[in-house]
Amino acid sequence: MRPAKVVSQFNESIIREMTRVAIQYGAINLSQGYPDFDPDPAVVQAAVEAITGGINQYTITWGYPALRQKLAELYTQQLGWNVNPDVHVTVTCGVTEGIVAAQQALLDPGDEIIIIEPAHENFRPAAMMVGAKAVAVPLDGPGYRLDIERLAAAITPRTRGIVLNTPHNPTGRVFDAEEMAGITALLERHDLVLITDEIYNQILYDGRTHVAPGSLEPLRNRTITVGGMSKTFAITGWRLGYVIAPDSMAAAVRRVHDYTTICAPTPLQAAAVTALNLPQSYYTDMRRDYHQRRDVMMGYLEENGFVANLPEGAYYTMADFSQLAIPQAALDDVQFALWLTKEIGVAVVPGSKFYSTPGHGGKSVRFAFPKRLATLHEAGARLAKMHQ
Repeated sequence: MRPAKVVSQFNESIIREMTRVAIQYGAINLSQGYPDFDPDPAVVQAAVEAITGGINQYTITWGYPALRQKLAELYTQQLGWNVNPDVHVTVTCGVTEGIVAAQQALLDPGDEIIIIEPAHENFRPAAMMVGAKAVAVPLDGPGYRLDIERLAAAITPRTRGIVLNTPHNPTGRVFDAEEMAGITALLERHDLVLITDEIYNQILYDGRTHVAPGSLEPLRNRTITVGGMSKTFAITGWRLGYVIAPDSMAAAVRRVHDYTTICAPTPLQAAAVTALNLPQSYYTDMRRDYHQRRDVMMGYLEENGFVANLPEGAYYTMADFSQLAIPQAALDDVQFALWLTKEIGVAVVPGSKFYSTPGHGGKSVRFAFPKRLATLHEAGARLAKMHQ
């Protein structure tokens, strides 16, 4: 007996592994990006009522009707074209499944897809599992701006598309109009498809607003938009994502989804309608709270000698530890992350694990800050022990 050869090309998630290490050593978990606070009570109550009210069996494969209808209304406004809930919307088990389904719907063996790195861990395996090649285009710190010439050089006759995550995990970047114009020109010139990961589209800072790439006129018919409820509503364990795609790609995504998970959890889909109907004040309060968390986290990093850019969106920052006035600054990122978790009690993710490109991320770690302020203050107190 032997496993499939493709499985040897990638490892299990280092992010989830760091959570296991954090549990083992009693560390504060700033590695995996999930909140340590509860969702809005109305959303929780809606889930309870769905379960006790008998909404516990399979729903239609591509999603609970009321949820698809609500998503279609929202994305008709966001994307600028008529999103049909019965054609264009597929509810998935999280954005992770959405990305996998989108790539499997697009790629054939031997095709290539461009991954902008640092990138979430599942982007590359999603391509590998269908025999396609993931081609890396790295972003360089500390600014992590996209080099359009570097992106153009990565395109070959086998390239089918580009995966773009904005707001960006792990850097906190929000790709700006100039960067998007460069991406758009390349997509048009080479007749490529754009797959977006927009899970952090509601978590933005300093007055920024999210512009869905698929809303740009040249990209409306060549963008597969992937989003989800996990981060916005602090329900990461509910595993609710979705894919919005034009006709032909929507049908292909649905076929993959049908034979992958059948459907996302039905009572939680029903409760997600309540989440999406929360008043505007919910989003205002959420962004205010994330500004506080960001500022507290960045303050502790600066106080302790890390070099990190101020996040523009999402709830992560990549922090360079090479200038720390401690012997451990000479370690590589994996060794440093394990030391910080085991000895200091703060779990982070090694920066190089977000890259496949050699030489990138080796002196950085990712901090996630979707935590109660009390948790972040305790993390700050523990980080200060590095210098004792």
